[in-house]
Amino acid sequence: MAKTYADLLQETKGQIKQVSLEDLNTRIQAGEKITLVDVREKDEWRQGYIPDAVHLPRGFLEMQAGSKLPDKNAKLVVYCAGGVRSAFAAKALQDLGYTDVESANPGYGQWKDKGFPITAPFSFTDEQLDRYSRHLLLPEVGEKGQAKLLQARVLLLGAGGLGAPAALYLAAAGVGTLGIIDGDHVDASNLQRQVIHGMDRVGTSKVESAAKTIKNLNPDVKIIPFNERLDSSNVDRIFDMGWDVIVDGLDNFPTRYLVNDASIFKKIPVVHGSIFRFDGQVTTFIPHDGPCYRCLYPEPPPAHLAPSCAEAGVLGVLPGVIGVLQATEAVKIILGVGKPLNGRLLQYDSLDMAFRTFKLRHDKNCPVCGDKPTITEYIDYEGFCANV
Repeated sequence: MAKTYADLLQETKGQIKQVSLEDLNTRIQAGEKITLVDVREKDEWRQGYIPDAVHLPRGFLEMQAGSKLPDKNAKLVVYCAGGVRSAFAAKALQDLGYTDVESANPGYGQWKDKGFPITAPFSFTDEQLDRYSRHLLLPEVGEKGQAKLLQARVLLLGAGGLGAPAALYLAAAGVGTLGIIDGDHVDASNLQRQVIHGMDRVGTSKVESAAKTIKNLNPDVKIIPFNERLDSSNVDRIFDMGWDVIVDGLDNFPTRYLVNDASIFKKIPVVHGSIFRFDGQVTTFIPHDGPCYRCLYPEPPPAHLAPSCAEAGVLGVLPGVIGVLQATEAVKIILGVGKPLNGRLLQYDSLDMAFRTFKLRHDKNCPVCGDKPTITEYIDYEGFCANV
């Protein structure tokens, strides 16, 4: 005789372990290490979920379990709205080789009614769900990650060769607030590489031009413009605005050392990039978790060994590569995924089309981030660099 739905449900519940909502809440509050798996659909998830739950809709469970639940020996508790889908999902996970799976019975509806902890997710508009749909498909990003991006704050130092592509891709990715500091105006010679500007902007401030392009690209993004040059007199005012990451597109050594010191004092990660003719490099400095800029360059090189782009020239497409790598690092830091470049220097040779990675070591004698720092306030950076 063919089984009915009721028969199948009863049989499935007999093959899995179930946990009451009261017991589940007690175990969570006691600090038991449990991975909660929410198998409801997206529209249900957006109404709220149990804190720290992994969202894995029942229709995608077999397909995505391996990537979202990599540890098959982890203690899993599956829940849905009422306890039915979670029962079938728990059985499916057992069949996939997961060794410790329980189904919460009933489900989220009564969990919420009982006043147990819930999280209200970020509220996306229909336009945002469409715009960021490719991000939402990535398990490493999803709605949680996109919400982090939309609530993140990134400060771009410069709207030139490196700042231009970094700003464009950070804005496109949905980073909610971008600060841009640059005291220059758009010049025709910039347009060979500074792709955020155009002929109609020549003579206007770079921050104004960048803001106009970004607003057209993504109206979700709030721009905080700083039409000024960064120095010791304004660094505290600008850096004390709650930035999650700083993207360094600077082209002079005094300001780089200032940024390094300020970022360590204020514990803000810096994604550093630089370019020269056909070559570029990227690294990430995370305060007190690896080397800083002074560990890499204890003192600036002589001027004749480090000419500017205006003096030595630069391949127009090179800043695009380096700037996008910087944007990638910033996004990874915001999302908390992947392995940032702290402690590593990525070098790019465009003529050989070669990438090389070098290990960077923390200098325990560094005057700013070492064991016994001697620089604890801002110094005369122009004088420091002039004495080389």
